[in-house]
Amino acid sequence: MVSASVPATDGAASRPDGAEEYAAAVLALVRQIPPGRAMTYGLIAEIVGETLHRGGPRQVGQVMAGSGDRYAHLVPDGAAVVGPAQDNHDVPWWRVVNASGAPPARHVTAALDALRAEATPLTRDGRRVALARAIWFPRPGRRTTTPATPGAPRATDLARRRDVTA
Repeated sequence: MVSASVPATDGAASRPDGAEEYAAAVLALVRQIPPGRAMTYGLIAEIVGETLHRGGPRQVGQVMAGSGDRYAHLVPDGAAVVGPAQDNHDVPWWRVVNASGAPPARHVTAALDALRAEATPLTRDGRRVALARAIWFPRPGRRTTTPATPGAPRATDLARRRDVTA
């Protein structure tokens, strides 16, 4: 016999589950990336992970893949992307690239067109974002995350230590 589930009465039903909480944090961060700049899946995962203590680049990729349908309800109504490549997109997915600066393989042409329209610095061959010049970090005053451990380095500190090559 299958029993019907009883809705929670403590407000738990109104709270997002872990996957939705993570997705909402990723999408909120991606929506802040200004035109002409980019972030990597790993950097987004690192920044979101400072607060939520979970997730990684692959999870960010899953959120981005579902941003148009599965997680669309997490983007505020009336949200608009600033920049010339908006074309009815609520989340600037083309500003998120892999660690080498390459846009999503399934959407490389559309992403590169959007990046060029925003004057995002690209590598000489024009196929990747020149991360040394285009990487974007949220300003400390605008960030909503805190380090996972007191005294732990922030993502911006870690990125400054890395050699990012174009």
